[in-house]
Amino acid sequence: MARILIVEDEVDIRDVVAFNLRQAGHAVIVATRGRQALDKLAEKPALVILDLMLPDMSGIEICKTIKHTPQTANIPVLMLTARGEEIDRVVGFEVGADDYIVKPFSMRELLLRVGAILRRAGAAPAKTRGVIELGDLKIDVDAHRVWIGVQEVELTALEFRLLMTFYERRDRVQSRATLLDDVWGVSPDLVTRTVDTHVKRLREKLGNTELIETVRGVGYRLTIAGS
Repeated sequence: MARILIVEDEVDIRDVVAFNLRQAGHAVIVATRGRQALDKLAEKPALVILDLMLPDMSGIEICKTIKHTPQTANIPVLMLTARGEEIDRVVGFEVGADDYIVKPFSMRELLLRVGAILRRAGAAPAKTRGVIELGDLKIDVDAHRVWIGVQEVELTALEFRLLMTFYERRDRVQSRATLLDDVWGVSPDLVTRTVDTHVKRLREKLGNTELIETVRGVGYRLTIAGS
């Protein structure tokens, strides 16, 4: 299966998460401090489960370091924390976290999210290739680069996947449940605002609130005049 790094200083939580991941067939690496976690990245984990509150440094700082270092930038990060306010989720996603789960949580949900992240990380690239130009939006699919006009926009891997899903299905409404299933690989039965938070961040980064339209009570769609 996968090698997973757990960064958690609470021994009870760390042990139960490690036990369940091993039961699911994964290899587990453990770190109790942020700097120790950064050293453990040399073991090339396929996923980092990262507590937000650690004794020596914050999970936000660790996530930022992971995502801004070329050798580790593609490692998915699942944030695990007792803090569930929207601002914490937004900051976590802003620095590149791939998902966010709030304590207390069920092991079933954690394992589902871990499985979904690992599937996304190993998923085949998008069918569309080359450079896409629609209005002011330009996407280099192979290089995973995006521009609005002449300004390059830095997107996380998950934000890029979300944008490509909207592009592939442009002018068609995508429900939150559909996006959770197809982009995140998470059961639409789970109660989460992950989709809304990511769409909000994607809009802000693209600087165009009209590009991704909200269809009230249904979901979202990407609409570009003349596309």
